[in-house]
Amino acid sequence: MKEKGLLIVLSGPSGVGKGTVRKAIFSQENTKFEYSISMTTRLPREGEVDGVDYFFKSREEFESLIEQGKLLEYAEYVGNYYGTPVDYVRETMDDGNDVFLEIEVQGAKQVRDKFPDGLFIFLAPPSLSELQNRIVTRGTESEELIRNRMDTARSEIEMMNLYDYVVENNEVATAVEKINSIVQAEHCRRERVEKRYKKMLEVE
Repeated sequence: MKEKGLLIVLSGPSGVGKGTVRKAIFSQENTKFEYSISMTTRLPREGEVDGVDYFFKSREEFESLIEQGKLLEYAEYVGNYYGTPVDYVRETMDDGNDVFLEIEVQGAKQVRDKFPDGLFIFLAPPSLSELQNRIVTRGTESEELIRNRMDTARSEIEMMNLYDYVVENNEVATAVEKINSIVQAEHCRRERVEKRYKKMLEVE
């Protein structure tokens, strides 16, 4: 009996380094996760590639997908939509592969409602001052937008109770190691493997 894949959700406030940690995980040779690329209506940042970092869509295209029920989750964040295509996620998990989502906190709440047995990991900053420093260092946002992001970050950190695990992103390599260990442990959770062994007993 093929074990169904895990849905791994990595989330946290803007500027915490979700993208950096995700790229570090996927740069490892032994990584077997399937990355579900998110859709967004925001403009690409320098170096971002359509279909690799995000699927970049117009607002009209995105709203059409919402109406068709083609998104697992979506959220409007600082004036832009972000979302996850649903068909790819379900098909990949049914094939026994782990799906890795890197999404905003609003979106993670929707996924939790639809996939309660998913693995939800909150990536936390070492401190609010360090988080602000990371956002400022990007050099891509105005002072007003930075203030908006920090206000949103405070409310997102308060939603930490929606997650199964919290990993502090002080050093990327350490955060990656912890996330990989969490996933390994989840694959050994009794609730996830019990059906396979019960099936084995039936055959014998």
